[in-house]
Amino acid sequence: MKVRITVMRKVCHSDLMQKFENPIEHACDLKEGQVFISEDGQRPEGLCESAWGSMESFVRELACGGGNFFDGWMKDPKSAMISCNDGFRPVSFYLEALR
Repeated sequence: MKVRITVMRKVCHSDLMQKFENPIEHACDLKEGQVFISEDGQRPEGLCESAWGSMESFVRELACGGGNFFDGWMKDPKSAMISCNDGFRPVSFYLEALR
């Protein structure tokens, strides 16, 4: 089964970046509204490996027909809202099983 992964929001905590992060030229290319399709629970090409690590188990569960995470957390039981682990620029992803 396919799972659509949509970039919903990207936040930048510039105060934390300035205080704690070493300057880096290239951190995250994801854009709000960007869509990836996972086939059979596999990481889509172009999706950040770190972000994939945060969502992989949810995507695989949805791809296998599961859902209803945390006993009714989401309005659509065949979906999940997950964010990546980047504390400086977290990205929120909406995951939804495609029927």
